[in-house]
Amino acid sequence: MPSRFALTSRLSPRARRILRACLLVIVIVIALPYLIAPFYRFVDPVSTLMLWRWASGARVERTWTPIDRIAPVLPHAVIVAEDAHFCRHHGVDFGGLREVIRGIDEFSDLAEVRGGSTITQQTAKNLFLWQSRSFVRKALEFPLALWLDLVLPKRRIMEIYLNIVAWGPNGEFGIAAAARRDFNRQPRDLTAQEAALLAASLPSPGRRDPRAPKPALRRLAGVYQGRMAAWTAIDACVRTKRAGL
Repeated sequence: MPSRFALTSRLSPRARRILRACLLVIVIVIALPYLIAPFYRFVDPVSTLMLWRWASGARVERTWTPIDRIAPVLPHAVIVAEDAHFCRHHGVDFGGLREVIRGIDEFSDLAEVRGGSTITQQTAKNLFLWQSRSFVRKALEFPLALWLDLVLPKRRIMEIYLNIVAWGPNGEFGIAAAARRDFNRQPRDLTAQEAALLAASLPSPGRRDPRAPKPALRRLAGVYQGRMAAWTAIDACVRTKRAGL
């Protein structure tokens, strides 16, 4: 059987140039997020989904809101709801991931998997990857999340996440659009109950409506609000800006 090198050597010079160019493009596409990510310490980014909606002419509503102008109860609620170990892990919660894997049958489809995705992983996905579930996306997401945690402070990761996450069914991105749509408020004026409702709606913003919450959404928000009262230090890494960050 001919080796891969032998097969490559049989290609014409033009075909080899095309192959090298394709490989170079692939390397650049994979490396680009790692080169861009450190600049997001200072540059306010948009998500790939926002870019796709803009390109397709769909509605996009997003007003960037610095974390200093967001009620502290919101990041607290989001950490309680989405990633309780956010302040402790380094982008990927391997302990939580092991728990998820234990509950997955070896023949399960990835689309059935729930949980195990940290706020940093979701930020990496929203910034650089696509929305649909796949093993390829997860394989790219893991190292990106670790890199984001290395080059960005936790407070900045949370600020980016709160400003790029899809928070409504009609192109509402970020907390400013969500607070205005759902409660006619500025992000800084959100109450603990409103923050808990917003956090509870995050997994399915198209189906979970904080404006008219169904009993299940109210119960979930109540659970999160109770945990917020009990877990008072869980958001310590995003409360105040530390020197040099």
